[in-house]
Amino acid sequence: MTPFLEVERRGAIAILRMDRADSLNAIGTLEDCDNIVDTLFALGNDRSVHAAILTGKGRAFCSGGNIKGIRDRVGIGPLDQPDSTRANYRRGVQRTTRAMLDCEIPIIAAINGHAIGLGLDLACLCDMRIAAKSAKMAASFIKVGIVPGDGGAWTLQQIVGYSKAAELFLTGDSFDADYAKSIGLVGEVVEDDALMDAALALAGRIAANPVRALRLTKRLLREGQKGDSDQVLELSAAFQAIVHETGDHIEAVTAILEKRRPVFTGG
Repeated sequence: MTPFLEVERRGAIAILRMDRADSLNAIGTLEDCDNIVDTLFALGNDRSVHAAILTGKGRAFCSGGNIKGIRDRVGIGPLDQPDSTRANYRRGVQRTTRAMLDCEIPIIAAINGHAIGLGLDLACLCDMRIAAKSAKMAASFIKVGIVPGDGGAWTLQQIVGYSKAAELFLTGDSFDADYAKSIGLVGEVVEDDALMDAALALAGRIAANPVRALRLTKRLLREGQKGDSDQVLELSAAFQAIVHETGDHIEAVTAILEKRRPVFTGG
């Protein structure tokens, strides 16, 4: 079996493609979850990666969990007993959620097609979202009689607010890319054949900046979601003390004073 994520490097940008087009990129096994976690960990340890794009192969971004696996009680969903199922969720999809939240690389979701259930939540775990015009989305766990076991009840309302998240989860209704933009779920909607160019353009604007400051800024943004201003202030002071000593900060200040473009090296 090929890894769930195919990784392509374009300079300082990593493109992560979910490689299960035959199943609409459904996440079906613990090995799929492990591959996502391991890939993010490896990229996080590579300082030459400044930004990443997550997208799907074929006509879907990610169709969620594997319905046949749910029926047959194999894979990432229910097992033989409730305590086993609880452990399975913590071991599988929730590990993936934690890895996405812990990853300090800025990640753009390029939503190329269906993003359903777990697939929508995976897009929400990214820092920014761009959608192809034909993309369809749904927080549709309720339609199969379950709850969002991956933490999506927290993630989605961070983006669209409680009331709209409640509407999407409690109805399970599907919606298109233009509606997703109208509620702030995606930042941009583009023609299908322009999706990757748009994602690469945004990633390039991000990747042009100093990598250490990028990663610590993302960490501050994630901590800010928790609503503890005192903790964010303390971390801001600590992180600022770190980046003031970096070579890229010194280069940025020097370049401004010398009226030239900076040349960042990751130092």
